[in-house]
Amino acid sequence: MSALSANTDGLRRRRAVNRLMEAIATAAAFAAVVVLGIMVVSVARRGGAAIDLNLFTKTPHPFSFTNQPSGLANAFVGTAVIVGIATAMAVPVGVLSAIYLNEFARARVAFLIALALDVLNGVPAIVVGIFVFALIVVHHGQSALAGSFALSILMIPLIARATQEVLALVPQATREGSLALGVSRWRTTLGVVLPQTIGAIVTGTTLAVARVAGETAPLLFTSSIVGDRLQWNPHLALASVPLKIFEYSESPDPADHARAWAAALVLISFVLVASITARALAARSRRRMGLHR
Repeated sequence: MSALSANTDGLRRRRAVNRLMEAIATAAAFAAVVVLGIMVVSVARRGGAAIDLNLFTKTPHPFSFTNQPSGLANAFVGTAVIVGIATAMAVPVGVLSAIYLNEFARARVAFLIALALDVLNGVPAIVVGIFVFALIVVHHGQSALAGSFALSILMIPLIARATQEVLALVPQATREGSLALGVSRWRTTLGVVLPQTIGAIVTGTTLAVARVAGETAPLLFTSSIVGDRLQWNPHLALASVPLKIFEYSESPDPADHARAWAAALVLISFVLVASITARALAARSRRRMGLHR
């Protein structure tokens, strides 16, 4: 009877601990959602009124107190150019790194490459900015290309890891069937394995773009000495949305503060849409590969 009572007491304690941990986890998840919601609502409340067509079609007016139409067209164009070039730099390197890591590297080499990617993913953005400043800007001056190179360094580990994880999920039988037909290993990888991971590559790229679109520190060192003209030339330093937000937040002009909040709202909206798109693409990719999570 005492043994039965002890077992019952133990079961009750385990259930109590389980309920407690479940409650703590639920509270933590709810707190994260609440913090995000408060931030989005706060930015939307302050920046929503300042969003209009001029924000996207006009460049900053040097004297905002004159009530002349003013916007951030140069910053939106600059961000698009810088992030676009960074993506073009990072995707090939990230995908090829993942292919080598998963398909060709020996165990020890694969471990070292994976470790390097994880360490690179954890390097602060400002350190990357200083590195690119010393490597390029000191010798060639600031430019959008230098900024893109800095952002591409931040993007590579995200793309590589996302691609590598899905490459590992491709059934080994798929590779063996292609090799048994006499297809070379590289052709098997590029023609049979890689097409099954396109969704993951797009997902990783989308998440990487969402991350670097709001980076300020690398661009502060590589593409911050700019005017208010609309520029497309990547050999010149281009304006960017994160730096304009930083610049306007320090301005004494309330109109600049309003534009900073509006730009922040646009940036948050872009990141939100990119994140939702990435999750949808990831779910679609898992369904195509027969995975359900």
